[in-house]
Amino acid sequence: MFTLRAAGFLLAATGALCALVAQEAPAPSAPPSTPPGKLIVTVGKSLIIDSPAKIQRISVANGELVEAVPVNPKEVLINGKGAGETSLIIWQEGGNRILYDLSVRISPVRLEVVRQQLARDFPNDEINVTLDNETAFVRGTVKDIVAADRVMAMTASLGKVVNLLRVDVPPVETQILLKVRFCDVDRGLSTDLGMSLASGAGNQSTVIGTGQFSGPGVSTAGVVTLSDALNVLLFRKDINIGASIKALESKRMLETLAEPNVLAINGKPASFVSGGEFPFPMVQGGSANGAVSIAFREFGIRINFLPRITARGTIQLQVAPEVSALDYANAVTFQGYTIPALSTRRVSTEVELESGQSFVIAGLMDNTMTETLNKIPGLSNIPLLGKIFTSRARSRNNTELLVIVTPEVVRPIPAGQTVPSLKMPFEFLPRNSENELFQPGMDKTGPVPVKPPNASMPIEQLIEIKRKEGQAAPPATLTNPVSTVAPGAAPATAPGSGGSGK
Repeated sequence: MFTLRAAGFLLAATGALCALVAQEAPAPSAPPSTPPGKLIVTVGKSLIIDSPAKIQRISVANGELVEAVPVNPKEVLINGKGAGETSLIIWQEGGNRILYDLSVRISPVRLEVVRQQLARDFPNDEINVTLDNETAFVRGTVKDIVAADRVMAMTASLGKVVNLLRVDVPPVETQILLKVRFCDVDRGLSTDLGMSLASGAGNQSTVIGTGQFSGPGVSTAGVVTLSDALNVLLFRKDINIGASIKALESKRMLETLAEPNVLAINGKPASFVSGGEFPFPMVQGGSANGAVSIAFREFGIRINFLPRITARGTIQLQVAPEVSALDYANAVTFQGYTIPALSTRRVSTEVELESGQSFVIAGLMDNTMTETLNKIPGLSNIPLLGKIFTSRARSRNNTELLVIVTPEVVRPIPAGQTVPSLKMPFEFLPRNSENELFQPGMDKTGPVPVKPPNASMPIEQLIEIKRKEGQAAPPATLTNPVSTVAPGAAPATAPGSGGSGK
C-alpha cells in the first residue's frame, strides 16, 4: 500500500515539474518572411509566371499599369499597359503566398523614336532625353520659348516629363518708328448782300434797313458817318439822301499740318497727343450726392497705335488717329461757366504694311451751309423794289481731314556718329565752356558689357523676366497686361489749354 502511494506521489510531482518547464520554455519563432521577387515588363509586351502549385487567387495593386490573365491553374500572363511600379501577389493552394515587385518600363524603341524626331526638327540644337525611373528628363539649349514648348510637346508621349531646358538670351527687341502726317484743310465761302437808306432831310435823320448790316448815317447838316468802309455808298447832297450797298464775297483756306514721329517697341502700345485739356464739371453720387467736382478732358491731335512684327516680316499695325477741337457753338452754361463741346473726327483701323510703306486715311469731310435772310415787313413784298429792303448772308464751310501713316523698322544711331540737331538762326546764349560736351570714356568709367553674362538661361528665369517686363508670351505661360492712363482731376474755374505729349 505504501509503495503505491509513493509511486502516485512521484508521478504527480513529475507531471507538475513538466508543466512548469513547459510554461517557462519560449514558443518556437515563425520562419522569416521571403523578400518579394523582382519582375520587369515593357509597355506593350507580356511575360508568363509559372507556379509549382495551383493558383487560387491573384491581386494587382494598380490595374492601370499591368493586366494579370490566368492561362491555366499554374500559369499567369502579365501584360504591360503603362509605365510605373506596382505589386503582384499570388495565393497558392495550401496557404502559400508569392509577392512580386513589378516594374513596367517604357519601350526603348519609343524613346529612340522621340530622339530621332527631336534631332530631325532641331538639327542645330543639342537636346538630350534620358529615361530614369519611368520619368523622362529633357536637357539642352533652345533658341526661344516657342521651341521649348515644342520640344516638351514631342517628349510628352513618353509619360511624365521634367523640363530642364535652357533658352538662349533673347536679342534686342525690334523698334518701330511711326511717321504720321495730319492735314486738316478748311475751305469756306461767305456771301453778304444788303442795302440801307439814310436821309437827313426835313431836319431829321432817317435810316431804313434790315439791321443785318450797319449802314451809313446822315445828319440834318448833311454830314455822313460810315461804320463799314467796305460798303458801296451813294449820296446826294442836294436832297441829303444816301444809300449803302453791301455786296461782298469772301473765301478762306486753312491748312493745319502736324507731323508727329512716335517710336515704340515691337508689341508695345504708344500714343501721342498735341493739344490741351479743358475742365468740365461732374456730379458725384453716393455720400457726396449733389457735389460737383472738376475733371479734365484732352483735345487736339491724338494718335494711338500698337505695332507687331509678323512672321512674314511685315508690320501689323493697329492705329487710331483722332482730331478734336473745342466747339463753343454747342457749349453749355453751368453755374455761370461756359463749358464747350468737342468736335471730334476719329478713325480706328488695323493694317499690315512692309517697312517704309504708307497708307492714307481720307474722306473725313464736314460740309455745312448757313444762310440768314432778313426783310422789312411790307416793303420787302413790293415787286422788284422789295429786293432793296431784303438782306442775305450765306456761309459755306468745307473741311477735310487727311491722315498719312508710315511705319518703319529703325535702329539706334551707333555710338560716335553725329546726332541730328536743329539749326538755330541766332545763338541762344554764349557757351560757358570752351570744351565740347562729351561722355567719359572707358578710361573713366571702365568697360561696359555689351553681351549678357551667360549665353543661355533656364526657361523659368526667362519667363519670369518677361512677366516683370510686361511682354507678351505664349498662351498659358504669360499674360499681356494692358495699361490705361486717365487724366487727373484738379479744381478749376475756367477753361484752360496747354500742350501735352506721350
